[in-house]
This record gives sequence, C-alpha cells and structure tokens, in this order.
Amino acid sequence: MAKSIMVQGTTSNAGKSLITAALCRIFAQDGFRAAPFKSQNMALNSFITKDGFEMGRAQVMQAEAAGIEPDVRMNPILLKPTGDKGSQVVLNGRVFRDMTAGEYYNYKEEMVPHITRAYNSLSEAYDIIVIEGAGSPAEINLKQQDIVNMGMAKIADAPVIIVGDIDRGGVFASLAGTMLLFDEEEKSRVKGFVINKFRGDEKLLTPGLKMLEDITGVDVLGVVPYLKVDIDDEDSLSERLIKDHEQKLVDIAVIRLPRISNFTDFNVFSVIEGVSLRYVSSLRELGDPDMIIIPGTKNTIDDLKWLRQSGLEARIIRFAGTGNPVFGVCGGYQMLGQIIHDPENVEGGGSIKGLGLLNAETFFYREKTTVQTKCRINSIEGFFKDLSGIEVSGYEIHMGDTVVSEGCPLTGEEGKHGGCAAGNVAGSYIHGIFDNSQVANTIVRILAERKGLSLDNIKEFDMQNYKESQYDLLAQWVRQSLDIEKIYRIAGLEKQK
Repeated sequence: MAKSIMVQGTTSNAGKSLITAALCRIFAQDGFRAAPFKSQNMALNSFITKDGFEMGRAQVMQAEAAGIEPDVRMNPILLKPTGDKGSQVVLNGRVFRDMTAGEYYNYKEEMVPHITRAYNSLSEAYDIIVIEGAGSPAEINLKQQDIVNMGMAKIADAPVIIVGDIDRGGVFASLAGTMLLFDEEEKSRVKGFVINKFRGDEKLLTPGLKMLEDITGVDVLGVVPYLKVDIDDEDSLSERLIKDHEQKLVDIAVIRLPRISNFTDFNVFSVIEGVSLRYVSSLRELGDPDMIIIPGTKNTIDDLKWLRQSGLEARIIRFAGTGNPVFGVCGGYQMLGQIIHDPENVEGGGSIKGLGLLNAETFFYREKTTVQTKCRINSIEGFFKDLSGIEVSGYEIHMGDTVVSEGCPLTGEEGKHGGCAAGNVAGSYIHGIFDNSQVANTIVRILAERKGLSLDNIKEFDMQNYKESQYDLLAQWVRQSLDIEKIYRIAGLEKQK
C-alpha cells in the first residue's frame, strides 16, 4: 500500500489544490509514483477519462502534474450543482442521481465503502497518495458525516498538513482556531502548517510563526509566496471569470452563463501573446469583440432563457449577422441550433427555440454521453475553413443528441452530433477542442488577418508544453518555500538519493 499525506485548508480557496499539485510534481520529479486523491469534489468543471468515466478537473490537473493518466479512482464522488440546494451526484464516474443537500448529507455514510474501495485500489498502484481536503475541516456542524477532510484522513490513516491563506487576512487566527475545534485524535494527525499566498518581507512574519508554533504545538513548514503560475483552477472561485482584462490585438469574449461549466476549455486563448480573453455577462461588458464563444453549461435551457432575457441573445444574433464569428461548445453548441426538445423532462420538459444560427435540432435524453474523442475536422467551408483537416482530441459530456439538417459537419459523419459549421458560425460537443494548439493558433491567425494585423506579435503556441512548464515552475517555488525534507518524513517516505 502507498504512503499518504493529506492537504487540508482553513477555508475554500486557501490553495489546497495547488499545494497538492506541487507535491505530486515534486514526488514525481524525485522518482516516486505519485497520485492525487479527493474523495468528494464539487465542481462544474469535469473531465472524461479514457474509460468514459467522469471526474473533477482539479484531480485531472494534479494527475497531469504527477505525469500520470487521470483515473476516476482519484475522485470517486463528484457533485455537480444543479441549483442553490441540489446537485447531480456522480459516483465512480457515472451519474448516480440528483439529490438535495439534505438528502446527500443523510446518504454520506453509504458513500464510505465506495470511497474506501477507490482509495485502497489506487493505493496499490502508487508509492505515495497526496490527498486533498475540501473547504474547511473545522465545520463542526458537519463533522459527524465528514468524508472529505478528517473523515478521509482516518480512512487513509494519513498525516495532515493545513494550508492557511494569508492574503485574505487572519491566517494565524484561522490556523489556531482550526486546531481549537479539532478533537485530540484529529489534532494528533496535524503535522504541519503552510502559510500560503504571502506578499511582502517574510522576516516580518517570523515572530508570528514562532508564536503560532508555541500556541498550537504544530511546526510551520514554510511560507509560499503569492504565485504567478497559470494552472487550472476550481470553477466557482476562479479569478479568470471576474477580473478585468486589457483588450489586446485580438479580443475574444466568452459569455459567462449563470451555470457555466468547463470554462477551462478556453484557457489557451488567455496565454497566447496578443490575445485577450474576457468573460462577460452583460451587454455593457460585451463591447465589440472579434469573436464570441458560448460555453458549456449545466443547464442549457435555463441559461438559454437567461441569455434571451439579458439581451445578449439578440446582440449575438446581430453580431453573427454582420459576418462576425460565433463558436459554441457543448451546451453553447446546442443553443446555436433552431430548437431544443426535452421529451424526457431532463431540464424541465417541453421545447424551446434556439438562436437559430445553425440548422440543427437537439433532443435531450436521460442517458449521459461521456466519451473521449479523437478525430479529424472535416473539410468545411466559411469563416473556419482553415481548420479543415486538423486532428483534434478532447472529450464529450452532454445529455442528448444534436441532429444537423444543413451545414458542414465539423467532425463525424453527415447529420451526426459531433459539431457543425455554417458560414461564420460553428459549434462542437468536444471539450478541449481549443487545447489542440493548431486549432487555437489557426483561429487567432484568422482573426488577426481579418483585422489586417501583423502576425509578428502573435506567436505559435503549444498548450501541452506550456502546462508542463507551469507545473515545473509551481514545483520549483514550493521546493524553495517549504521544508521538503520534513514533508518526506511526515509522509514516511525515504527520499531517493
């Protein structure tokens, strides 16, 4: 069985995901077979494994950092919010059922055997499992049914390090207060603190670090600076969706739907030099971009209604009507069609008119499509014709099928649901289609040439190489900031010579 170490945090967004990824990368660089694990993830950003199982993208990112193939055992429970009080529960990579928060809370005990089997199975294949917690481990109202923080640490018999976010303030109180709310057995598991997201002179922290250690009896393993690394984030807390962006030579606007999912599909555009990627949720924010993207969503019908009520639908239709490019992915692709039918009451039933920019109809069915895709873009006409023949890979996660009656099939056979291109409008079910560097680079080149811009300032970009460089940079910073030798001792690993 593998050794283990668990990363918990005093709050959501304390940096657990990135510290977990960093440790996975460091252990892998040092010659160990490392894997991430999170018993329960709540996110609308998900991924499909080679076996067709659905899991959270945070653990996919961490698996990439470890240099291994994502495996659904790394995230046996995925909660995909369907509203303020309920979620679709994905268990071992397959849809289990929709539950309210209260129903799921009462069902948690039934999940423990699934979590235990997934963890033990994964543990047999690796040297070290880096376990990530969720939210705060000191939610005393939820502790009895905890399966993701100290409850998971007990299942794995894992030592724990706790990450505190100093950038938001109150880091000493949050770390000490977390320890105060633990029982004795839980306190005994905590082997170190990490101060994360620090800006300034670390020498000024030294007296506080010593006092924290004296008060809690727990060592501070180090102080990690506020890192400028570009790594996929958890969906609901991502700064990408809310921060303002300077408009550059090429300006791409993504509609920030209320239930947006898999926004990581578009990260590639944010790191291509000369390109600005903006997430917009109003006519005022939209302005006059060079291309509009409609992303995926957990609820296509409700978000289509929102698009209509916000005035953005009419603006997008006018935008496309003057020859400007519009691209839809997954739910966004479904919205671009003529009509969406829901005969099995997947999203409330009935039918709703789409934007009418593609001659396609979508029919929702309860069976969920979860599959990896590798194909070649067909010979297409119109604005996106230069994409013809490019090989792409990605994955599909959607309810229902789309039938195209007119237009070039983007991928797949005539009339099938892989995607469609008609003039300056295109759509696809393939998440990650833009991560194929040739696709992203070609689209940027087309947009630049359309504006008569020089391409000298827009360089060819390789997303895979970029990701690897960012994982290495993350590991380098964390190595410099933390006592890695002590972390090895905490995990019970003997560092290889």
